[in-house]
Amino acid sequence: MDPPISHARPTRFSDRAALRAAVEAWRRQGESVVLVPTMGALHAGHLALVAHAKAIGRRAVVSIFVNPTQFGPSEDFARYPRDVAADLDRLAETGADAAWTPEIDTMYPPDFSTRIEVAGLTEGLCGAVRPGHFAGVATVVTKLLNQVRPDIALFGEKDFQQLQVIRRAVRDLDLGVEIRGVPTIREADGLALSSRNRYLDAAERAVAPRLHAVLARIAAALRAGAAAGPLLAEGVAELTAAGFGPVQYLEVRDAETLAPLERVEGPARVLAAAYLGRTRLIDNVAV
Repeated sequence: MDPPISHARPTRFSDRAALRAAVEAWRRQGESVVLVPTMGALHAGHLALVAHAKAIGRRAVVSIFVNPTQFGPSEDFARYPRDVAADLDRLAETGADAAWTPEIDTMYPPDFSTRIEVAGLTEGLCGAVRPGHFAGVATVVTKLLNQVRPDIALFGEKDFQQLQVIRRAVRDLDLGVEIRGVPTIREADGLALSSRNRYLDAAERAVAPRLHAVLARIAAALRAGAAAGPLLAEGVAELTAAGFGPVQYLEVRDAETLAPLERVEGPARVLAAAYLGRTRLIDNVAV
């Protein structure tokens, strides 16, 4: 049996100039660079993204930054899990080359006054219940892409609306980075991996997979030609009966434009956001 492959922790950068110097040195050697943006609290889903980055590019950079501008006043910015040392240990399993861990003042100096708004795609779904969220996401991702200057950036499909917003911002601003979505990594019972899953108590964790089960059942019925309206009403009722609440949305949307759909005739997604106790869970399933 071959011995296990061991990797060192990635090189940690907190200085923008030092990061750029390292990336430019790789580029001079003809090496491609793939970025995996994260907010830390890394789990198996993040590690799968980094493994994919190493499979498609020579160098993998992982950013770790809990972005304050995408949290609302009553959201969980203060309690969002942070443990950079543990994150770096986990990244050693993946062979990641660099970790970009900027401070808040590096990302947002005291006189910072610019933000990026993406119209259309940010209306409805998470955009309706988290005002300003996607402006914070689009702004910080644009900054990360400009700081790292990767060839490719990877994002999980669990945050599907976010993925589409980032794709549109990159296209509209001619950033010259390829944005790729990677399928959601799930637990064996279907629950989408998320840093927020650690907030669930044992009883809530047992209920949480019902969210994916409801989405999968709706997607199957839509593929068979059913109308969305009755399916969504039944889905909300089932989630509420299971203990979710409030169910912020359960909708069927076009996979590219995110326009609402009653019947599916092309690529689409069933998307949901719902609270389980104090924990907000989101998920989506392709149709």
